[in-house]
Amino acid sequence: MSSIASKVAVPMILVGIFVTTIFISLNYQSLNLIFYIILFLLSVFVFFFGFATGQSLAGPVKKLLQRAIDLSKGDLKTRVYLDEGKDEVSQLAKIFNNIADELEKSKSETQESEKSVDIKVRAKTQGLEETITALEQKIKNRTLELQKIAADSKKMQEKAQEKEIEAEDLKRQINSLRTSLGRARPKAGKKTNDAG
Repeated sequence: MSSIASKVAVPMILVGIFVTTIFISLNYQSLNLIFYIILFLLSVFVFFFGFATGQSLAGPVKKLLQRAIDLSKGDLKTRVYLDEGKDEVSQLAKIFNNIADELEKSKSETQESEKSVDIKVRAKTQGLEETITALEQKIKNRTLELQKIAADSKKMQEKAQEKEIEAEDLKRQINSLRTSLGRARPKAGKKTNDAG
């Protein structure tokens, strides 16, 4: 890629050579040594003038290009400072600085907004976490209560079964006592009848 300096300097140098060539061709008959010295000095002047003009235009544009590259890489602090002027390059530098200012401001506002949202989300999340923790604790407590009630219920069932077994044993014992008393009574009645 050719630089802007060469794009400006080369045409100026070519115009200078063209004008010099035309001048020589028109006055070919009356040329002398002084003319050649002036022609040489004029050619050198045209060359350096074209080169210097190209450099003076290319410098600010290169500076602006470098800052634009920096800005595109995320460096929002970058600015272009050129001599105050009313030419197009100076106006472009001012516009570039305005764009960089707006981008920096926008990024700052976005970061502040993100911080604000983050704080709000953390506050809501903390409240939800506290509620969840409280509910989990209630569930654990209730589960322990239910487990205790289930254990007590099981013990009561076991005791009830034991009491039923004891009651059955007592019934059998009572029935066996009745049966033995019932057998013993008639014998006692026979003895009483025999005595009478």
